[in-house]
Amino acid sequence: MVRRVAAQLPAPSVTGFYTEEIRVAGERRGFSAVTFDGRERRMAGVGIRGPARVGKYGVDVAVIDELAATALAPTRRTLVVLVDEIGKMECLSTAFIAAMRRLLAGSTPVIATVAQKGAGVIAEVKARRDVELIHVTRTNRDDLPALALAWLFDRSARSR
Repeated sequence: MVRRVAAQLPAPSVTGFYTEEIRVAGERRGFSAVTFDGRERRMAGVGIRGPARVGKYGVDVAVIDELAATALAPTRRTLVVLVDEIGKMECLSTAFIAAMRRLLAGSTPVIATVAQKGAGVIAEVKARRDVELIHVTRTNRDDLPALALAWLFDRSARSR
């Protein structure tokens, strides 16, 4: 959804990232984080060792920390921050959590996907009064980019 929203906006006005599956011979082996300015890094994978784990995947928290410092730092030209996703892997990074809290407290609009289940900042984001949650289903998922863009343009028009 966030990629389809980004495709409708001028590139310099979008910051953030999305995650993409890494597949080998049809099997999911991990996830890459891809920024809207074109950087891609392996964020999690079966072969990553270390204490940071979600299920069968080791998580490279340093990659998420880097995302928090760069892709989640809006500039004057940023119209919207797009985040896919606020999930368990991303929330292993204290820098990511702090960046999301800063973004949500700020004035730059944020459009994000959020894990369906989870405590900590996942639950915190969903409990905010200023957050509009839309449950993604097979029935509505194709309509969500247009809804997100309408929300963004409406918000931009009201802030002028």
